[in-house]
Amino acid sequence: MINLTIHKKLQSATGEMNLKVKLDIESGAFLTFYGKSGVGKTSLLRILAGLLPPDQGKIVVDGVTWFDDEKGINVTPQKRNVGMVFQDYALFPNMSVKENLLFGLGKGQDKNIVDQLIEITELGELQHRNPATLSGGQKQRTALARALVQKPKILLLDEPLSALDVGMRSQLQQYILQLHQEFNLTTILVSHDVSEILKTSDKMVVLEEGEIVKQGTPSEVFSHNEISGKFQFTGELIAIEKQDFMFILTIIIGKELVKVVADENEAKTLRVGDKLLVASKAFNPIIKKIG
Repeated sequence: MINLTIHKKLQSATGEMNLKVKLDIESGAFLTFYGKSGVGKTSLLRILAGLLPPDQGKIVVDGVTWFDDEKGINVTPQKRNVGMVFQDYALFPNMSVKENLLFGLGKGQDKNIVDQLIEITELGELQHRNPATLSGGQKQRTALARALVQKPKILLLDEPLSALDVGMRSQLQQYILQLHQEFNLTTILVSHDVSEILKTSDKMVVLEEGEIVKQGTPSEVFSHNEISGKFQFTGELIAIEKQDFMFILTIIIGKELVKVVADENEAKTLRVGDKLLVASKAFNPIIKKIG
C-alpha cells in the first residue's frame, strides 16, 4: 500500500501551480495518472521516485516512511526500490542490451534475473547489440527490462510508449502487463492514450491544475451515465472532413479507423487529437468529447 499526502509548488506554463494530492494506492494495482500536460502527473512520479522532494507531506509505502517533512525523513532514490521508465529510454549507448541490464544489478545480486528478463521481453537475439542498432520498440523493451533488474516493488512509467506507432504500442502494452503480473508489481503509468488506459489499468486518477478531480476504474471514469446505447467505444479524433451539410469524423480505436457522421454543431466543438466517446442510440451515433 502506498499512502501519499503531498503538497508541492510547481511552475507550469500558466504560472505557479500547487500540486496537492492525497491518494492511497493498493499493492499490486495498475494505476494511471491522466490529464492535460502540465497538471503535475510527471512530478508525482518524480516525487514517488525520490527525484523531487515535496514541500510538505508524507509518503508511506508498506508501512515504511519514505518522506515526512515534519520528521525530516527523505529516503534516497537508491533505497526506494522503484523502477522508472522515461520516454527517452536513457540507455547507455556504449553498452550492449545485456550490459545495460547487468549494469542495473545491485551489489551481490543474482545475475540470473538478467537472463530471465531477456527471455520474457524476447531480447535474446538482440542481447549483444548496442542501442543505436535497435528499433524504438526494442529500445523500450530494453528499458523496461533494465527497470526491473533489481526487482522493484513499484514500476513508474512516464508515457513510455508515446513515441511509438499504434501497432508497436499495442505489443508493448502486452509486455508491460505481463511484467506487471510476473513480478507482482505496483505499476503507476502516466498516459494520454484512452485505449492504453482501458487495456492496462485497473484504476485511474484524473488531475486538473495539480489536484485530483476524479478517480475510479477506467470504465467508471470514462463512462457517461447520461448516454445509453448498444455499444460504446473511445478513441482519438484524427481527421474532420466536411461533406455537403455534414462532417465525417475519422477516429482511431486500437489499430482500427472508424468513420462517424456528425452534424455541424457537434463538429465545430471538436479538434484533431480530442479523445471521444461514441455510442449508438436508435441507429444514430452520439459523440461526446472526454479529453
